[in-house]
Amino acid sequence: MLAPGPAPAGRPHPSEADGDEAEEFVRLHHDEHPDQPVPLTARQQQIRRQIDETGTYTHTSDELAFGARVAWRNSSRCIGRLYWKSLRVLDRRQAATAEDIRQHLCDHLRQATNGGRIRPVISIFAPDTPAGRAPRVWNDQLIRYACHRQDNGDLVGDPTYADFTDTVKRLGWQAPGGAWDVLPWVIETDQDKPQLFDVPPDLVLEVHLTHPDRPDFADLGLRWHAVPAISNMRLRIGGINYPLAPFNGWYMGTEIGARNLVDADRYNLLPVIAEHLGLDTSSETTLWRDRALVELNVAVLHSFTQAGAKISDHHTESRHFMTHLAKEEKQGRTVPADWSWIVPPVSGGITPVFHRYYEEADQRPNFYLDDDARARGTGGCPFGHG
Repeated sequence: MLAPGPAPAGRPHPSEADGDEAEEFVRLHHDEHPDQPVPLTARQQQIRRQIDETGTYTHTSDELAFGARVAWRNSSRCIGRLYWKSLRVLDRRQAATAEDIRQHLCDHLRQATNGGRIRPVISIFAPDTPAGRAPRVWNDQLIRYACHRQDNGDLVGDPTYADFTDTVKRLGWQAPGGAWDVLPWVIETDQDKPQLFDVPPDLVLEVHLTHPDRPDFADLGLRWHAVPAISNMRLRIGGINYPLAPFNGWYMGTEIGARNLVDADRYNLLPVIAEHLGLDTSSETTLWRDRALVELNVAVLHSFTQAGAKISDHHTESRHFMTHLAKEEKQGRTVPADWSWIVPPVSGGITPVFHRYYEEADQRPNFYLDDDARARGTGGCPFGHG
C-alpha cells in the first residue's frame, strides 16, 4: 500500500544539500518531537556549518526515522497512510559494497515478510553527496516477475519487465524461462560496475491463487508475491536525497487482482479467467469483464488469507483512509492526495474515498521517481541522467 508520491520532476537531483529545506525539516522534527537533546537553534547552526564545509550534513538516527515516516505521511498516492507511525526504519547508511547491500536487502525482505504478518519496513542507504554518488538498485521493486520473449513473438511472464529481463540476461542472468521467475537484483555502487544477485527463494513468500467456491480455479496456476517493496524511488529528507531507500507496506487486494494480473500491458488475464469460469464473452453487455474481475479479487483475498499472508480489501482501506484524514485534520495538517490513486480500481463509487475532493501538494519529506531511476527500471542506460 506504499505507493509513489507526487509527480516528480524528471531532471537529475542535486547532490548538495538544500540548507533552507534542512532548517525547515529540523523545525518540523522539533515541533512534533520537542524533547530533542539538542535545541532547535543549535541544531540548525550545526547543519549550516556542515553544509558550508562539505556541501551536505548528516541526519541523526531520530531525524532519519522521523523523516522516513513523514515521507510516507506525505505520499499523496498511498491509501494506507493511517499506519505511517508504524514504519520500521533500518539505517543502512554504512553499507559500502554491493555484497553489503545485498545482505541488507535480504534482511529487509526477512523482516518485512515476518512469516506472513507483513510489516511496513524501509531500509535507507547512503545519500548522494558532493563527494560521491549513492548506491542504486536498478529494480523498481525488490520482487518482480521476469518476461521472456519467445521466438514466435509471444511473451512469457510480466510484459512490463520484458526490456529489464533482456538487460539482466545480457548481464549474465541464467533465466529459468517460466511465467513466474523472480528477477535478480542489479546493484550499482560508485566504486564498481553493476552486479547481479539472485533473490534467495526462501525470502520470497508467494501465494498460489485458489477460489473459495471454484476448486478448479487453482488449475490456472496463478500466484503472486506477498511483499510489495518499492526500490527505485528517491527519499528526500531535509534537502538530502537517498536514492536507495526500498520500502514496503502490504498489498491491498485490488493492486494484484485489478491491476497486476489484469492490466492489458501486464498479465491481461481477464479473458482467460472469463473462459475458465464459463462466462458469456460475446457481448460487453454481459459484463463478463466485471464478473471475472470480482471473482479474481475474491480469489486473491481468499488465497492470501488462507496462506496466512497479510492483505487488505479496498473497502476497509477506504474507511481507514478517512480515519487518517480526520486524525491529520485534527492535528492541523494538510493531507495531500491524488484522487486517481486513492480511489480503488474496483467498486470505487461505493467506497467513501470516492465522494470528495483532495488537495494535491508536494510536501516534504517525500518519495520521488526521476529519470535516473526510470532508465534503470526499464533496462535502459542510466548513465546519461546524472
